[in-house]
Amino acid sequence: MRQVVLATRNSGKVKEFERLLAEFASDIQVLGLNDFPDMPDVEETGSTFEANALLKAREVSAFAHLPALADDSGLCVDALGGDPGIFSARWSGGHGDDAANIAKVLGQLAGIAVPDRGAQFRCAVALHLPDGREVVRHGELQGEIVNAPRGAAGFGYDPIFQPEGFALTLGEFAHGEKDRISHRGKALRLIAPDLNQLI
Repeated sequence: MRQVVLATRNSGKVKEFERLLAEFASDIQVLGLNDFPDMPDVEETGSTFEANALLKAREVSAFAHLPALADDSGLCVDALGGDPGIFSARWSGGHGDDAANIAKVLGQLAGIAVPDRGAQFRCAVALHLPDGREVVRHGELQGEIVNAPRGAAGFGYDPIFQPEGFALTLGEFAHGEKDRISHRGKALRLIAPDLNQLI
């Protein structure tokens, strides 16, 4: 099988990418950073989702000597001027504290009515090959922030994000349904032909 390393230690994200990739390239094995325990953490010093995705893909590919796929994604809330954006995972101070991040966003939006709570999930997916070739694709999901969390599926801000045209939050979606419409799913579907062609 062909192999690609996904630049994450999040096993949920590895499974999500595996499900999405299976539609297009079932002969590609997705490895995660847990398969490379000595890989040092990559500092996300970029000022955009694309810059951070490229940083991670390049460093992981160099370490593993394999093609690497990295994404950087986040929640961009219109009323907050696009924040938390690239700081989504650490918006409340710590890294990956979903409950605290959700609480901070809801607190910042207190008093703002739902029609003015527009938001987007944005994602950049970067593929870097050991020979230096690279590709970046983008995905976006429009929606709004609800008043209180609903649903226990997904991760991050999913329980407070209601996609446009749906009555459920992403936290209430089944895995397959979320994959079909998600920002990450859109970006990965765009990069899947590149994966097939280049690795």
